[in-house]
Amino acid sequence: MVILLALIPMFAWGSIGLVSGKLGGNAYQQTLGMTFGALVFGVGTLLVMHPALDSKTWLLGIISGLFWALGQGQQFQSMKYMGVSMTMPISTGMQLIATTLAGALLFHEWHNGRDVTLGILALALLIIGATLTSRREQNDDVTSASGVSKGIRTLLISTAGYAGYTIIVNAGQLGALAVVMPQSVGMIIGALLMSIGHQPFAKATVKNILTGLLWGTGNVFMLLSMAKVGLAVSYSLSQMGIVISTFGSIYLLGERKTHKEMIWVSWGSALVILGGVVLGIMKAK
Repeated sequence: MVILLALIPMFAWGSIGLVSGKLGGNAYQQTLGMTFGALVFGVGTLLVMHPALDSKTWLLGIISGLFWALGQGQQFQSMKYMGVSMTMPISTGMQLIATTLAGALLFHEWHNGRDVTLGILALALLIIGATLTSRREQNDDVTSASGVSKGIRTLLISTAGYAGYTIIVNAGQLGALAVVMPQSVGMIIGALLMSIGHQPFAKATVKNILTGLLWGTGNVFMLLSMAKVGLAVSYSLSQMGIVISTFGSIYLLGERKTHKEMIWVSWGSALVILGGVVLGIMKAK
């Protein structure tokens, strides 16, 4: 049952890139729109579930939301540079590597030799998968080399933001439902600060509230599962939505790939998913 809860974010988060791509807007409008949707979800959670909110939850929740805004904003920016189909597998791989290392080094989720062996294997699969996904043919003029370079640099910042968002919640041992409202406040603050000078209040911003509702759904179930199976496994399973985002962007958004690039993306995505599965096996006793 816990694993099923952890899989819900896969569908919710896996659809975000596709939905935002259809709704349009620049990276700042997309991020801000998402935060308003997340705030709606946060208010709903507060009114329906009545979670206990103390000063610690508010403070750490807002800080976590600020980190999220950085992570999501830079991920949207990377999509502009090199497309959803290339951004999402690389971003997923980077996030899994960061959260896996955090789980092992900060939260001591690797308890024995078996965990270390499986953890290292998972990291290797994730690194190889992300590398394969970023490969492109020399004669490919669909995505420029400079665009890929900018996209990857942007994703490094995005990964730092996403890692901070989950690590703070886990380290503070915050309640999954209690943190939703403070987090959404921090998200809006962060998104507003980043969007200054980038036409934040536009029609596209309103449209992207829908992506915030998708994110909020995935976030709650990811936090609920985190308390049961740990940061590394819960976050890993939540990121398996790359199947939806990667191939959906190619077939639904019309992002072009050469034959070789399709092979590389397919194998790269498969290896990232396999890395996530290994992390799940690592938790099974």
